[in-house]
Formats: sequence, C-alpha cells, structure tokens
Amino acid sequence: MAQQLLFVPVTSASGGCTLRMFRTPLGTRTAVAFTSESALRRALGPAQPWIRLAEQAVRSLAAPLGAARLTVDPLLTAGAPHTVADGPLAASC
Repeated sequence: MAQQLLFVPVTSASGGCTLRMFRTPLGTRTAVAFTSESALRRALGPAQPWIRLAEQAVRSLAAPLGAARLTVDPLLTAGAPHTVADGPLAASC
C-alpha cells in the first residue's frame, strides 16, 4: 500500500532546503504537513515553498531537528499583537 504524499513547508538553506519548523500553542517544537496544496496555501500563504514527502520521511527529517511531533493540517493563527503602554512601569524596566 502506497503512502500518501504530504505537502511540507520548507525554507531555503545552503545547498538546498530544510523543513520549516513550528511550535504548538504550548511551545513544543513540531513539524507541519498538509494533505493538500490548498490547505498549505490557506495556512501559510501563496509564497510558502513546499515539497512532497511521505509521513515517515517527514518524521525522519524532523527528529534530528528536535521535533518528535508532526502536526497535519493545522489551522495556524497568530494572536493579536501586544503593546506596552508608555508610563512609569514601562520606563522602569
């Protein structure tokens, strides 16, 4: 039985590309993969480079980078930016 190939975000590195690593909401390092190109584009934008890999290949490449977890089809969201008010407390830090 053939394994399904996943869409895996990558970053440019000297001599090629490497997996793009993420963190879970609790801070755990994780590799990320998507079941479709459209899901990857929705989460990371149209400019995100990607490659196709089987799940086991993603896990094997992520392990030496400190990621034992693989998150498939995450809904990536960013929190609202926090601002620091100018005032005595901010000035004393």
